[in-house]
Amino acid sequence: MSVPCVRVSTDEGEATRRRLAEEDLLVDEYAITASDGDLYIPVSDPDAVPDDLTIVEFDAPERETPTTPAELLGFEPTYERLGDVVILDEDSPERAREIAEAVMESDVRAKTVVNRASKVKGTERVRDWDVVAGDGTETVHTEYGCEFELDLATVYFSPRLATERHRVVEQVQAGEHAFDMFAGVGPYAVPMAKQGAEVVATDINEDAIEYLRRNAERNDVSERVTAIAGDVRETADEYEDWADRIVMNLPHTADEFLDTAVALAGDDCVIHFYDFQHEDDRFGPCEAAIRDAAEPAYDVTVKDEHTVRSYAPHEFNVVVDARLTRR
Repeated sequence: MSVPCVRVSTDEGEATRRRLAEEDLLVDEYAITASDGDLYIPVSDPDAVPDDLTIVEFDAPERETPTTPAELLGFEPTYERLGDVVILDEDSPERAREIAEAVMESDVRAKTVVNRASKVKGTERVRDWDVVAGDGTETVHTEYGCEFELDLATVYFSPRLATERHRVVEQVQAGEHAFDMFAGVGPYAVPMAKQGAEVVATDINEDAIEYLRRNAERNDVSERVTAIAGDVRETADEYEDWADRIVMNLPHTADEFLDTAVALAGDDCVIHFYDFQHEDDRFGPCEAAIRDAAEPAYDVTVKDEHTVRSYAPHEFNVVVDARLTRR
């Protein structure tokens, strides 16, 4: 039967499916279908689909309904997937075990189910996990055509930021000098290199940098990625006036590194500055901090500012894209 579908390349299929699922636009009755290198994802309301996605009519087959955790539990559990690891955030160990058993028994592709056991902590931004079912916290996650090998127990990675990362990466031009100051396993650095940029990526977490190097090789961009373990402030002198683009994804403390970012910036540089801010003034403090660090050496122009996601009651994860032009 011909139904409205989002058509995307197979490389972007999983990220697009998650994006549509977040907007509650997926249709359960029809199967996601691959044809001639594209995926066709049935949607319930084509008018509500974001404008950057392509809507077509496609003869999608009716879906054979798999066994879901909800069918086994009698309620809809909340979980995230990162590669073949399923992530829970349950206060009750008993409820976590119940959900984990249902996930493993269902048709969900999972080798391990973990439950958050702590908040993100320390300078290396890791958290504790309880392995509730399965074995091991290492996985390979696919995002917009890139593969990222990682271990949840030793590095930080949030699949929720996939759309935001893609927004930044799409702005990158071949030949740019891009500097990722808090790079993790490379979810900005690797795709920026695939866009043709020369990338320098730093992180204080040595495990993250080791995975970043592996991921650069896995995605065939190792020749364009320089991965450095350590505090970015100790690296800045080697790359002074070098960067055309700087990613500063370290909310809460990125402002402490703005002087370093300005030292790295070339004559014309875009900075992507992330922070957590109160709803009463989401962007003003970020813009003020950038101006305090960059002026008068640079003219500062705000290119874009938007809310990435809700973080806590009345607090939001925000980003300000600012262009620095040397006077």
